[in-house]
Amino acid sequence: MATKFNVKQIAGFAKKDTAYKKAVDTGLLIRVAPSGVKSWIVTYTVKQLRDLAGNPIETPHYVGRQREHVLPRPWGESTDDGHLSMADAKNVAARIRALAREGIDYQVQQIQMLEAEAKARADQKASEDAQRAEEQTENLTVRNLFTAWMADGVQRKDGNAELQRSFDKDVLPEIGDKPLKSVTEHDLRAMLRKMVERDVNRLAVVTSGNLKQMFLWAEKRQPWRRLLTEGNPVQLIEIDKIVSPKYDLSNTRDRILSSSEITELRNNLNAMRILYSTAENKRTAERPLEQTTELAIWIMLSTICRVGELSMARWEHVDFDNSAWFIPRQNTKGSVGNQSDLMVYLSKFAADQFRLLHKVTGHSEWCFPASNTDGHVCVKSMSKQIGDRQAMFKTDRDGTPRLPMKNRRHDNALVLGNGKNGAWTPHDLRRTGATMMQSLGVPLDIIDRCQNHVLSGSKVRRHYLHHDYADEKRNAWRLLGDRISLILNPPANISLVKSA
Repeated sequence: MATKFNVKQIAGFAKKDTAYKKAVDTGLLIRVAPSGVKSWIVTYTVKQLRDLAGNPIETPHYVGRQREHVLPRPWGESTDDGHLSMADAKNVAARIRALAREGIDYQVQQIQMLEAEAKARADQKASEDAQRAEEQTENLTVRNLFTAWMADGVQRKDGNAELQRSFDKDVLPEIGDKPLKSVTEHDLRAMLRKMVERDVNRLAVVTSGNLKQMFLWAEKRQPWRRLLTEGNPVQLIEIDKIVSPKYDLSNTRDRILSSSEITELRNNLNAMRILYSTAENKRTAERPLEQTTELAIWIMLSTICRVGELSMARWEHVDFDNSAWFIPRQNTKGSVGNQSDLMVYLSKFAADQFRLLHKVTGHSEWCFPASNTDGHVCVKSMSKQIGDRQAMFKTDRDGTPRLPMKNRRHDNALVLGNGKNGAWTPHDLRRTGATMMQSLGVPLDIIDRCQNHVLSGSKVRRHYLHHDYADEKRNAWRLLGDRISLILNPPANISLVKSA
């Protein structure tokens, strides 16, 4: 039986070299540590009221060893945050032992309570995290969709550079920060109309197509799909109702240069060089078209290549001994995986232009090196130089003539035929050369191969038939080069007429 101690006696328990215990009350011990700290220990044995199956036992009994539980606060003369008085320790011991008589293990109960509290906290956190994620998903913007689409949904040949530039300029500033679920056809239509007001109808059409591709990608994937519960707003856009009425929606250019325009072009280029070379003050005189661009014009016309293919040309791919220029597939136009290499067999005219070019840029690995970097010239550079010299066709956003741009030419030195046939572009040279081939009797399929077009027809046929038509293509380019030479340097007794 426990010895009854009072507060004064407990205070007098001295520390010893080893810990010792004294019974203070029924089921309540006090342990004196070598440090002198007096801890409360409650002893109890749990009474078994039910069997392992959970059924009540007719004669409950105590089972197992006696349990001990050290109370978290040590003895103190009075109870505070760090101590527990004897009277309060007795009350705690009485409650623990009462639970044991009811078949409840206090320590197990505390563990279960802690586990329940931890689970409740975890559930609460999970619920809050889910709610935050839901809110974040609900507030995903057009910009978020564009970022995801660029990463996983689209792969353009230029590494999506033009797509990024287009969206950065026209789409994201207008609707980029708008929640995707709230984007309507009216938002998209207003954005596209702003572009039309700038007189960039073609860009508006292209942007509309890009938006359609992006939203179709989103419709098939979560979380974007559930944000489009009201439907795909791009599907309601009718671009033909948005572009300017005068704009040709098919954007089919048919501009070709006539023989007289080709001669006029040569004369205009010569005139610009003569005016500059004879100017008294070359610092203030209008500079002619860059010599490299002038040579590029004749190369594009005589090889019917694309301006981008020529801009990225390397000297290692030009074979003067065999009069050939190799265009690797990564430089050719086409969707990813659909490009093919092209060997251009140079006519004497085209080879002569490359030789003249080599005298200017042969020090570089690039046929057309950039002036401010180690790479090739920008693929848009030549088009800009040619366009700037046809200022009469350039208009501003409001349809008025475009004002001169800083550090850019603004004249009509390259306008042909007094402008009655409209402006011409580098791509029109490709069309002109192909048309000249046709007039010279070159079969259409050979012209297509010279232009590196993907040929239609049976996949089986393309799989088994691999003749490269090198001789046929070489002859086609020879005929074209000879015709251009004849146009630019006609014998005195020969006049060129348009073929029937």
